[in-house]
Amino acid sequence: MIILGVDPGTLMTGFGIIEMNHNKYSLLTYNVVKNSSNQSMPIRLKNIYDQLCKIIDEYHPDEFAIETAFYGKNVQSALKIGHARGVSILAAANYQIPTAEYSPREVKKAVTGNGAASKQQVQYMVKSQLRLKELPKYFDASDALAVALCHLFHIMRKTPISFRLKSNSKSKKISWSDFIQTHPERLMRKK
Repeated sequence: MIILGVDPGTLMTGFGIIEMNHNKYSLLTYNVVKNSSNQSMPIRLKNIYDQLCKIIDEYHPDEFAIETAFYGKNVQSALKIGHARGVSILAAANYQIPTAEYSPREVKKAVTGNGAASKQQVQYMVKSQLRLKELPKYFDASDALAVALCHLFHIMRKTPISFRLKSNSKSKKISWSDFIQTHPERLMRKK
């Protein structure tokens, strides 16, 4: 299963693609779609749509996950993010890809264990969970990967799966609760 995660924005839309294969997940790619603030909104939205369609054509994701808009004090920002979300969801809908939406709090909690985690904490956990050599350059890209991981974890909770983890070159099946007990260092704890 291939999951495309998107963190929408009109100047920078992050995307991340992960794959679940043989009870293991791995990174396929991640990056951002960049727009210039000098471009008109319709041109920005078309670029986001076109780039996501290219990504979908190349990687053929089975699932699409996107972060919901965060409604803060700035209504204009929320509206702009809504536009970017709309064209992103439209790209998935045109390819008939099932779409899921997660709040920023849900994504942070799924990836770090803390719904109020900072962007740096999310970035670090994404790097750790996907075994990246370095931190993603843009928070938008790491946030998109976090959205994809959140969706994967949501699917795994709904579907009982036992995972194969290598331990001294032997493979054994363990549950998530066993994994957590065996690897407490992989969990972020509140300080």
